[in-house]
Amino acid sequence: MRPEELKGHLDGLILAVVALEPLHGYAVIEQLKTRSGGALALPEGTVYPALHRLEADGLLQSAWSTASGRRRRVYSITKRGERELGASRKRWRVFAGTIDAVLA
Repeated sequence: MRPEELKGHLDGLILAVVALEPLHGYAVIEQLKTRSGGALALPEGTVYPALHRLEADGLLQSAWSTASGRRRRVYSITKRGERELGASRKRWRVFAGTIDAVLA
C-alpha cells in the first residue's frame, strides 16, 4: 500500500487497534501489520509521531510499564478517542462507498 493512500486514515487505524487493548508503540505497528495481512507495514517514524499527536489531542492516554526489564509507554484509548473512532468509522464507510460507486 502506498503511504499517500493512508492520508487521513492513519489516526483511525491506530485508534482501532488500541481500542482492542492497551498497546506499546511497537505492538501498535505489529497489530497494524498483522490485521492488514502485511499491507500496513509502517515504519516507526510514521506511527510514533501519530501516537504522540493522538495523545496530545486527548484521544489516547499513556502510562509507563516495565516488561522484561524494559520500560515501555503503553497507550490506551480515551472516551474522547472512542467517540472519534466511531466518527472515523462512519467517515470511512461514506468514503469507501463513494469511491466504490465511482470505480465499480
